[in-house]
Amino acid sequence: MKITLDRARRLTESLLGGAGLAPERAAVTARAITLADAWGIGSHGMFRLPVYLDRLAAGGYPPGAELTAVRDTGPVLMLDGGGGIGHWQVAEAAEYAVERAGRYGVALVGVANGGHSGALGCYALDIARAGLVGLVFANGPAALPPWGGSAALLSTSPIAAGIPTEPRPAVVDMALSAVARGKVAALAKRGEELPEGWALDAEGRPTTDPMAALRGMLAPLGGPKGYALAFLVEALTAGLVGPYLSADVPDFFDDARNAEPQRISHLVVAVDPELVGDPADPGGSAARLNALAERTAAAGGRLPGSRRTPPESLDGSTMVDIDSEVLADLEDRARLL
Repeated sequence: MKITLDRARRLTESLLGGAGLAPERAAVTARAITLADAWGIGSHGMFRLPVYLDRLAAGGYPPGAELTAVRDTGPVLMLDGGGGIGHWQVAEAAEYAVERAGRYGVALVGVANGGHSGALGCYALDIARAGLVGLVFANGPAALPPWGGSAALLSTSPIAAGIPTEPRPAVVDMALSAVARGKVAALAKRGEELPEGWALDAEGRPTTDPMAALRGMLAPLGGPKGYALAFLVEALTAGLVGPYLSADVPDFFDDARNAEPQRISHLVVAVDPELVGDPADPGGSAARLNALAERTAAAGGRLPGSRRTPPESLDGSTMVDIDSEVLADLEDRARLL
């Protein structure tokens, strides 16, 4: 069902505020959720909101959780998220990264003990719009087996990068599974089969049944190479930041575990391109990045993320597509506030 972005944001913000999030945090979280819908990433948009609300109500995402600094060297900042929902926390971590990279040239900000943060591209874009190269990594519930293995060990291992090119930043945003797990959940809700090659059941056998896939595993993107990259993301997030490896993170789709904090980890990196490369090089890194974007277009290609409408070009009348059952559920919840 299509509704206006303004309606989507007001409904999302109201429900998050009703669940106990402070107004500013509810607004930042609602922006990230509905921006995913506006970009056509429905698996990370309002489709997830009922799960977030149930976890907030059960205590799995304590609504009053705070970000607390546990280590601060200047360019390196480690934060504890208190088990809270991740959208506003990662948005704040990206702000820290931008400010610190402005001072030190590079910044690394970790958020330990947090929650799901939706589409990482929106945070990478915010960093790139500040003129910096941004990298964002996250872990989550285990969904991928190790290559050659038959038990879920790694998350979908999402990664995002924002590159400050002109006239608009390039944004890479992808999971390292063959498909995002939220998309499998959306197909399960609609009773549709999965394409072959997307998923495995709990015994490690290929399946097109989305419910079997949710109880089982997803296939890595690109076979062993995708698995190796997913292992890298696990090492950078769960390994470096912690506190949980993905195999220990409570599943979004296990209602019995809604009261358990997920303790998801994020790593945010920001780099000032002006401080990379030979200072005597005319134009420096910025000129080369723009030349890369120009040559991509001249070759008939498109910049990663260029099909996503910039946030400033989205107004309240922009239409977004929301699953009708999800929307009905959310509106029923709103009437109870």
